[in-house]
Amino acid sequence: MATSKRIASVDILRGLTIVAMILVNTPGDWGYVYAPLLHATWHGLTPTDLIFPFFLYIVGISIYYAYKNKANSRDTYKKIGIRSLKLIGLGLFLNVFTPLFPFVEHMETFRIPGVLQRIGIVFFIVSIIYLNCNWKQILAICLTILLGYYLFLGFVPLPNGALPTFNRAENNWANYIDLQLLGNHMWQPDYDPEGILSTIPSVASCLIGVLIAKVLDGLAPLKPLLITAFALLISGYGFSLIFPINKAIWSSSFVLVTSGWGTLILAVIYYFRDIKEYQFGSIFKYVGTNAITIYFLSSFISKCMYSIKLGENHNIHSWLYQSLFFPELISAKLASLLYALVVVAFYVLLGYIMFQKKIFIKV
Repeated sequence: MATSKRIASVDILRGLTIVAMILVNTPGDWGYVYAPLLHATWHGLTPTDLIFPFFLYIVGISIYYAYKNKANSRDTYKKIGIRSLKLIGLGLFLNVFTPLFPFVEHMETFRIPGVLQRIGIVFFIVSIIYLNCNWKQILAICLTILLGYYLFLGFVPLPNGALPTFNRAENNWANYIDLQLLGNHMWQPDYDPEGILSTIPSVASCLIGVLIAKVLDGLAPLKPLLITAFALLISGYGFSLIFPINKAIWSSSFVLVTSGWGTLILAVIYYFRDIKEYQFGSIFKYVGTNAITIYFLSSFISKCMYSIKLGENHNIHSWLYQSLFFPELISAKLASLLYALVVVAFYVLLGYIMFQKKIFIKV
């Protein structure tokens, strides 16, 4: 972000989101995880379900500040396109990369969608919208996406004539399209949480971030943020009565509720850090300044640790977990959490070192 006075609360929330991503992605044992650190099985909302929409919401805020003074030019579009392709390429690399695995066999089933792929696509679409639309048009686009997605998923019959459903089934439009177009290249055999159709409402999550940035611009008073947060939460929970909150299909109610929580948490941090100027949260700011780099490294290293075997019964990950955290002596869930916290501490330290040495890797 580039502005006359950098808003520290945005950097802190970005870093906190990346830390939370790493925490929930790297337990010692996936069989022993506290419920709040797992995604909802289908409908519903856990703290873990807030993480990815928070990041897209923050991407929207960043787009506002990055491009508010940029010319609507070919060079700007070129830079946006290159950055989007880099993000998508990094995500595909993580999915394709298989140390010591049969590569040809893996290529037949490797996952195509992913977190970085969605960020790249959403970044591209929202940046183009932002450069060509005013705030009223952005709001209208956002509302059209949310309402249109609900009407399409809820009322348009599938090609076989079946009535659509929001449940985890083949006659759910989001799952149906992924099955038809992605086939074996999905996270689960029947759905993908970063699938094709559900990417459309995720654009709305990012657009809301753009609109929130307009409210924030110039260090605005707290009241508009709080009003917006509660308006999003009330409308989201109200909408959930007819369109359930669901991360897997990124339902419209999910967009509104997660954006509401994101705005409320941002407002709290903003009040204490930017208005009252209490000095806290810098440790998250260090991570936030290299957010994509640290997220990519954490995913890449974790995949290597799961893939590289140590003897017949262990890979690097399981050997470290069993050897250092003694899950057989203490609560297995506590041991699993302690492992994740140590991993988080490592990447927080890495973020701090990179910040102190002024190493900022822009993707």
